[in-house]
Amino acid sequence: TIWGTLDSGAFSTVLRAAADSDASLNQVSYVQKDPQTYETELTDALASGQGPDLFLMTQEYAFKDAGKIVVIPFSSLSQSKFESAFVEAANPFIASDGILGVPIIADPLVLYWNKDMFSSAGYSQPPAYWDQLFSMAQKLSVKDDAGSLLKSAIAFGEYRNIENAKDILAMLILQAGGTITSEDTSGKLQTALVSKRGGTSAQSTVSALRFFTEFADPSKDDYSWNRSLPNARSAFASGNLALYVGYASEEAQIARMNPNLNFSVAPMPQIRTASRTLDTARVYAFAIPKTAKNPSSGITVAFVLNSPANAAALSQALGLPSARRDLLSQPASGDADLFNKMVITSHSWVDPDPLATADIFRAMIEDTTSGATLINEAVSRADQQLGHLLSRLQQE
Repeated sequence: TIWGTLDSGAFSTVLRAAADSDASLNQVSYVQKDPQTYETELTDALASGQGPDLFLMTQEYAFKDAGKIVVIPFSSLSQSKFESAFVEAANPFIASDGILGVPIIADPLVLYWNKDMFSSAGYSQPPAYWDQLFSMAQKLSVKDDAGSLLKSAIAFGEYRNIENAKDILAMLILQAGGTITSEDTSGKLQTALVSKRGGTSAQSTVSALRFFTEFADPSKDDYSWNRSLPNARSAFASGNLALYVGYASEEAQIARMNPNLNFSVAPMPQIRTASRTLDTARVYAFAIPKTAKNPSSGITVAFVLNSPANAAALSQALGLPSARRDLLSQPASGDADLFNKMVITSHSWVDPDPLATADIFRAMIEDTTSGATLINEAVSRADQQLGHLLSRLQQE
């Protein structure tokens, strides 16, 4: 049995077809779980020995769940082979003693834009660079006489009503040349929001946070968002938000929420002076739990499902890019081509505990937007909290 949060219809179709040509998949079934309760349900099932033989995990849980997983030794899949086979955003699955999961699907963070709102404001295209947003926001956001927002350019600057706030801010930090965690010389994970060696990390985090929170400041001309507005995705679906940063997997849901919405997807804006394009994606991988009755057959199934033919079939059935570099470079059309290109340029960071770091990011954003602390202080405090979290986790 395989557990995961991705669509069971797509998995079942591919498993049935793959079993016809490979008998090892005859007994394999897939169970779709609710993303909201998946991590808790999985932890409880593994603790009681009732868990699946294989499960899908995202790279943000690779560090936290490493203790529950059978590590695939480098003798079966070397680090250099892994890095040349899979996208860079999958690197958190590389541990010191082997591989934590076999990457299969990538879900990039993309820019959704409302074509009608852009046309009304006199624009034919969404921004390609973040600096274009300052002037665009002044025309796209519509306020009433009292200064209250009726329509918004972009949902930036808050946490609670922005679905992907943490991932957006993390991406902005990476785009600015910073990082969030890094390994010290002994391979231990350490906080890197503020660089210990006077590098660019602190400036990158500060500039990313300053940019993100700019649009929630009512005193600014490009003011576009506040905490009292509905959730960003709902605002976009109802035609009151011009730009929404969301995952590629959200496209079908947005279309269902409002079938008449005239929207499209675009590449993520970049920093104009940056030397490289940098995007981010959520990567799903097959992992073998330590409680599995037959770990070696789990590893076999993971590799069989990751064959070029099966991985391509899964990617097509799910409507999401593969995590395999060789499949991403094949010709594709429409949104699939755009999503593939974004996954190729995607990076990620090693998240020690997604729920705990979400709290740290929320505080960093809300302390800045509310004016409770200066931006530099908010970043220093987040760095300290991340440091405390890592020391606590490494002592456990």
